[in-house]
This record gives sequence, C-alpha cells and structure tokens, in this order.
Amino acid sequence: MSVLDDIVAGVAEDLEARRRTVPLEQMQERARAAAPARDAFAALGGNDTPRSGLRVIAEVKRSSPSKGALAEITDPAALAARYADGGAAVISVLTEQRRFGGSLADFDAVRRAVDIPLLRKDFTVDEYQIWEARAHGADLVLLIVAALDDARLKGFLALTHDLGMNALVEAHTAEEIERAVAVGARIIGVNVRNLKTLDVDRAIFAPLAGSIPAEAVIVAESGVRNAADVGQYAAEGANAVLVGEALVRHNDPAATIAGFMQAGSDALAAGRHGNG
Repeated sequence: MSVLDDIVAGVAEDLEARRRTVPLEQMQERARAAAPARDAFAALGGNDTPRSGLRVIAEVKRSSPSKGALAEITDPAALAARYADGGAAVISVLTEQRRFGGSLADFDAVRRAVDIPLLRKDFTVDEYQIWEARAHGADLVLLIVAALDDARLKGFLALTHDLGMNALVEAHTAEEIERAVAVGARIIGVNVRNLKTLDVDRAIFAPLAGSIPAEAVIVAESGVRNAADVGQYAAEGANAVLVGEALVRHNDPAATIAGFMQAGSDALAAGRHGNG
C-alpha cells in the first residue's frame, strides 16, 4: 500500500464518522445557505492577460508524512492573518487529521479571520467532502488525480463548479496532466513530491508545466525552501506556488511571502527581458 492509499483509507474512515453525525442532505442544506464562494481563479491571476506577477498560496500546516511535526500552530487564525498581510492570494488549510494534524475547526477559525479565498486541503474521495467544504466557507477544494478515476474526477470537478467553487487539480505525471486537462481543470497543480516515496524532484516541474494549456493557472507544489526555488518555478511557468513548511517554520511569514512574490516578479521580468 502506497502512502497515498494509506492516507485515503484513513480519510474515508473519518469521513463516515462525520457523515453519521451530519447526513449528506443536511450538509447540502448548509452548503446552499453559505455565503457565495470567492473567485479563487481570479485571485490566482487566471483572468490576467498576459499573466502578471506570481501568487502565493500560503498553507496552515502542522505536520506532514514526510517531515513529521513542522509547527505547533496554536492559533491558526492569527497565522492566516499574517499570511494575508504578507500578500497571500489564497490560504490553504489542512483538514486531514491523521497525517497532517489538521481539522475543520482550524478551517473555520481561519475563515472567520480572513476574507481572501480559502483552499480546503484534504484528500477528496467522496462528494460529501465537496458539499462539506462549501458549507464551511471554502472557495477551493483539492482534487488529486492519482486518487480518483476519470469518472469521479470529472464528476467532482463539475460539482465543485456547480457550487461556485474552484478546484486545485493536482498531478504528478504527464499522464495525470493529460487527465486533468481532459476534464477541464482550470487550476492545475504540479506536485513534485512522489506520492509513493515522498521524495522531491524539482526537475520534473518544467516539462510537466510546459504541457499545460496557457489558459490554465499553473501551481507549483512542494519543494519550496527559499526565494530562489520560487524564482525558478516562476521562470519555468508557475503562476503560483503553494508553500507550507517554509512559512510555518519562519518567524516572519508575512515578510517571507513578500520575498517570494518579489522573487517571482524578478524571474518573470528577467524572462521578458531575455525574450526581448
């Protein structure tokens, strides 16, 4: 069993417990009563022609399967507010508990604290989670291509859009990129972390990003240690970077985000100058 398989099995088990507490019909009522979703596609520069700057998706992340405990994060709302102050375009909140130490309570606290788009970062295996995300005020959900067959990927993406949200559709291989594009994904994440070994290989980003249509927002996921990594991703086609560890371990995440955005802008400016 791969790491992904193990995580998904736990997610499905925890999901059933929540479903027994709040049945799907009741969750759907809550989702329909929620305030309209914010436009995460626009926040990530999806409407810019040509694309300008580099956006940061800043993550509230306590731990991970690859690194273990990252940060205690006693006040996720305060951390999210610092992210927003630093210029984050979107804030990602882990809600998976077993491997990442997250919760929907964390998400709710962040939702109350900031007014920018939020990504409910979890392993989506059932439509219940999409309704649940909307009910809690999510604007984006994560759909991992490797965890879904084509029918579920297409159906989950359609439901996400029907509810006014966007999806970050995450791919790790050329074949997964093709599947993401085929179902009409508008925001495609290239995760350079191997889900079987958890190893990071930044070299795979450029060729994978190069196969994504220009109208999609391209998000670089994993492997960001510093501004140089952000600049490299921007130069290789990233419109945004998703960063967790490098922010939660820093004592001034707002300044770090600002530095990442500057590195992205510098890389894009250098590319334009080089092409001119």
